[in-house]
Formats: sequence, structure tokens, C-alpha cells
Amino acid sequence: MTCITSTFKALCLSFLFVTAVASRPTNRPKVFNVQRYGAKADGKTDNAKAFTSIWNSACTRKGGNSKIYVPKGTFYLSGLEFVGPCVNQIEFVNDGTLLAPANPRDIKQDIWIKFRYINNLIISGAGTLDGQGKESWPLNDCHKNPNCPKLAMTMGFAFVNNSRINGITSLNSKMGHFNFFSVHHFNITNVTITAPGDSPNTDGLKFGFCSNINISNTHIGTGDDCIAILSGTTNMDISNVTCGPGHGISVGSLGKNKEEKDVNGLTVRDIVFNGTSDGIRIKTWESSASKILVSNFVYENIQMINVGNPINIDQKYCPHPPCEKKGESHVQIQDLKLKNIYGTSTNKVAVNLQCSKSFPCKKIELIDINLEHKGVEGGPSTAIVAIRDIIPPPLRTVFNDVYIAYELMDTDLHQIMRSNQGLSEEHCQRYIRKLPPHPRQSITDKFPNVYPLAIDLIEKMLMFDPRRRITVLDALAHPYLNSLHEISDEPECTIPFNFDFEQHALSEEQMKELIYREALAFNPEYQPAIA
Repeated sequence: MTCITSTFKALCLSFLFVTAVASRPTNRPKVFNVQRYGAKADGKTDNAKAFTSIWNSACTRKGGNSKIYVPKGTFYLSGLEFVGPCVNQIEFVNDGTLLAPANPRDIKQDIWIKFRYINNLIISGAGTLDGQGKESWPLNDCHKNPNCPKLAMTMGFAFVNNSRINGITSLNSKMGHFNFFSVHHFNITNVTITAPGDSPNTDGLKFGFCSNINISNTHIGTGDDCIAILSGTTNMDISNVTCGPGHGISVGSLGKNKEEKDVNGLTVRDIVFNGTSDGIRIKTWESSASKILVSNFVYENIQMINVGNPINIDQKYCPHPPCEKKGESHVQIQDLKLKNIYGTSTNKVAVNLQCSKSFPCKKIELIDINLEHKGVEGGPSTAIVAIRDIIPPPLRTVFNDVYIAYELMDTDLHQIMRSNQGLSEEHCQRYIRKLPPHPRQSITDKFPNVYPLAIDLIEKMLMFDPRRRITVLDALAHPYLNSLHEISDEPECTIPFNFDFEQHALSEEQMKELIYREALAFNPEYQPAIA
């Protein structure tokens, strides 16, 4: 009897254990293997219907997350559109090759594979998106051929939030590789993007009206911008990216359309540009239809290897001349910091900041820019600067004031370098060598209604070289000032000025006392009453 009772208890406990395990919630997603749902990996059969059916089942499934799995093999797809919202999270894992039609006319939509209105999407895997763009690239001539075929981008995301891509390769897109519109909180890591350097308009990653984007540990080599940042994009962080071939990391083009929005909050760090036409690039149309702000950008720790235009702000952007000119760009660029930009430039001019004359660039900070010209001449590169103000860094050892009134000054710094006067500070010498022998602009043309004698005096004063610059006494004797200057009216100093008091080492309390006394001197009404 005791044996039966013990056996019954053991069976009850086993039953309770099995029931408890079976009733526990599981986080493992349901896997939808595309081959088990009719997809064929023969590289010929159109699997668009099978993939769409699988997506619909995974998207509407209740009771847990879903995983769509593409195994190794080549799956031909004429075009896909995956639409949400979905009930739960979906992970799209591609370990195979998704093959686009070679003929661009066989894709009936602007993006070959679309994801729309989805939250918490994950795209991963070691597979490839093969756009088969070679046949399409010669047809990419819409700027001169109104009958050109519309070419599809490889993969696009619209209204997709809190999502990520990891590990995917995009190969030979017909147009852009990845397009993002109104996407927020999106991470891109370990992605590889590849197309020949001469494949037209094959942007790697393209963003418009997006926010909170993180791109890291990614390699991009293509025929257009590695990363293109367009209107309305904010708070983007790009790090540990290699770019080349391609046209660099570009902001713009901006200003062409009326409904454009501000672009702000961009950080680009730890980047290598290798063999690109451009590195850091901001481009705005000269005749702007919109007045927007481009601000709060940081570019830091960036290596240039044989880059055509390492640093390029172009506010006269015109990709296919001639362009209609109705005035200067209305796009305001401000609050840019460029730090530790180094390497080699294939052009003599490595820093080209051509800003709008109507809305000049403001608050541009250049720190530790060290770019060498790699060409027949070799040696230091040069800079062309046309901006309102460059902010000197907070270190007294950094030399930036040479940009003040640069276009109107006689660029004789190189003569100073070659003369026996010289400059003792190595950082000053290195900085000056990067300045181009800029042709002096006509002050008369800039100020046509100014008295000629005033122009003559200004020209004599605007000289870098103190040996050529007019002295104070000569300026006072100049015909423009001579009638206003009377030597007998000049104040005389009875004793020489002595500034030795400024050399004293003061304690914190002594400094406070001096500041307090000076404040009282300027505000006598606050003098303490004498008891």
C-alpha cells in the first residue's frame, strides 16, 4: 500500500512539472523558413508572392515574435513591399542572396524591397542583396534624357521606428542602396555596401526627415555619396565607418525645394575616407527655394587617404551646369567643429569653404587640420575660405586669426615665410603654408561709393606683413586723415606706461579683492557706507 501511494505521488509531481514547463511563456520566436513556404532558391523563379505571403503570416501572428528566415541559396525577386503595422516584433534574417531583375524595367516600383509602417524591425544575417545594377548604370542619364527609365533603389524604409540592420551586404544597386524616409531611432551596424566607383547615383545610405540614427562599423564603397543626409534629418551619429570609393559623407544637396526643413545635430567621428572624390561635404543650391538652418555638426578624428576634396562646403552647388542663378544660397550654416582631420589630398586645395554671401557661414571651428598634397608638387595643401567668422579654439597656441578680412587682404604670408623675418612658432608656419596665394579682391568693387582716399588708406592698412603695412604716424599723415589730425592736440603722457602690475602672481582672494574694487570703481553708488 505504501508503494502504491509513493508511486502515485511521483506521478502527480511529474505531471505538475510537465504542466508548469508547458505553461511557461517563451521568448523564442516562431521561425518562417521561406523554402518551407514555397520559395525556390534556383535564381530564376520569382519568389515575390511566396515572400509576401510569409510576411503577412508573420506580421499578423499573435502570441509571440516572428522570424522570417532566408537560408543559403539564390532567391530571385521581382519586387517586394512589406507593410505593417505588425502585431509583434519581426526579425528578417537573410543568409542567402536576394537577386533583383537585371532589366530595370522588370521592377515596377521605385524601391526593389520596401518596409513601411513597422516598429521593432530587425534585419540581420550574412546574406547579400544583389541589385544587378550593371545593365542599368548606362541608362542613368535623366539629367539630359527626359525619356530615361526610372531606376529602383535596393531597399527602402518609410515610417519604420525603433529598428535596426546588422550584418547585411548590398551589392551593385541600380540606384541608391538603402533609402530612409521618416525613420526614427534606427541603428545600422556591420553593413557592407559595394558598387564600382563609376556607377552613377548609387548612394550608400540616404536619409530624409529622420532622427536619432546611429551608424557604426560599416564599410561603404560606391559610385556616389557613401552617406547622404537630406532635409529634416536630426541627431545622427556616424562612427567607425570606411568610405571609398565614393563621394564622401554629404549633407545635401539642400535648398532646392520649398518644403525643406532644418538639419542639425550631426556627429561624424573615427572615419576613414580612402580614394573618394570628397570627404566632409556640405552642398546647397545657389538659388535657394527654402531658407533653412544647418547647425551643430562635429567632425572629429578623420583620416583622408588620397581624397580629392577633403573638406568642402559648397553653397554654389550645380551638378549639371548651367544652373539658373537667382541669388545667393539662403541656407544658413553655423556651429561646425572640425577637429583632428589629417591625411593626404589629391588636389592642392584641401579645405574649400565657399559659403553664401547673403547668409555667410558662422562659428566654424577648425582644430588640428593637417592635410598634405599628394601630387606632382607634393608638400602642404592649401585652403580657400569665404566665411564670416572662424572661432579660435580655446588654446592660445592655435593660430586662426588670419582669416579676418581674408579676401580683401594682400596675401603675402608666403613672402613672410620665405623672408628672414620668419615665424618662430612651428604651428604658425604649418598653418600659414596651408593658406593659398589668394588673389586680392578689389576694395573699390566691394565698396563702390566710398571716397577714393579712404580706399587708398584701407589698402595700405590691410597688409599682413608689418614691413609693408602703413605705420600709425604715416596713417595720421595720410591725406584722408591729415585734415583731422593736429599734432598740437595730441595728449602727452607724463610718465611711461608701466604694466608690471599685471605680472604678479595673485592668490584667489587677492584676485577677488581686485575684481571687487574695480566693480566699485565703476559703480560708486554701491560703495559701502563709512561707519
